[in-house]
Amino acid sequence: MYDATRLAALVAVAEAGSITKAAARLGYTAPALSQQLAKLEREAGAALLVRHHRGARLTAAGELLAVRARRVLDELDQARHELAQLAGLSGGRLRVGTFTTAGVHLLPPVLSAFRRAHPDVELAVTDYEPPGGIAAVVAGDVDLALTHTYEPSGSGPPPVGIVVEPLLVEELVLVTSVGHRLAEGTGRLAVTELAGRPLISSAPTHPPRRGVENALAEAGATPAVVCESPGYALVCALVSAGLGVAVVPEMVASMSSAPLSVRRLEPASFRRTISVVHHGERATAAAATLLALLRGGFGRGSGGSGAG
Repeated sequence: MYDATRLAALVAVAEAGSITKAAARLGYTAPALSQQLAKLEREAGAALLVRHHRGARLTAAGELLAVRARRVLDELDQARHELAQLAGLSGGRLRVGTFTTAGVHLLPPVLSAFRRAHPDVELAVTDYEPPGGIAAVVAGDVDLALTHTYEPSGSGPPPVGIVVEPLLVEELVLVTSVGHRLAEGTGRLAVTELAGRPLISSAPTHPPRRGVENALAEAGATPAVVCESPGYALVCALVSAGLGVAVVPEMVASMSSAPLSVRRLEPASFRRTISVVHHGERATAAAATLLALLRGGFGRGSGGSGAG
């Protein structure tokens, strides 16, 4: 069975002629769209794209699937419209909580798909730095929220009646200025190699990051700059300027506008899990619909539920 989000990605590449242009059209980043297309190729059991210096073109198998995909997507759009009328999604309001990284890089294409299917539902998006999104769902301020947890961490169970459902798990990676000695080599870098290195310490008092910061301190990394902002744009800018190195989520590293070098770490147990917080079976029809789109767009991450 083919995933509709991945079929839409293939159609977008067919129409745009490049992964970069297709990603911009869909609201994805190019690496995220490439991952969706790679999964689709595994599902199809055939190469669907040929990449070249001017962009990308579809193979014969890709052309065949794209033609069918357009028909399927048209039928799905019509079905969503008809189901929305039955489910009462022709009006009302959906309140969504998010944090900055997810709000910029993950949520827009999903909300775009929701809006196309349910144009009459009013959307409201509020930014909550984790674990604030969980409290917002509990209080009824939003219908669902995106949040995150870090490993190593000491997170506890979610509040009663609240579900924290993993969507995406990503590694934490080392970022350095371009040409930095620690960026040399292609293998993983042992965390112990950070001993004595100047570290941009990212929000050390922030609950989700505290476990990571403690583990880095145990490895001997020396805080050179304490960046109290939980946002990563400033951290990456400081690293790019040569003020130290930092350990950040892989998505943050790949999306940074500041020039950086990236190195994977050993052990690979430094991770961030992005989850959606909701009311389970008590979710509204609009929230349940957006949940389905989130699951289809990102798939289920590994690990269990827990507070952010």
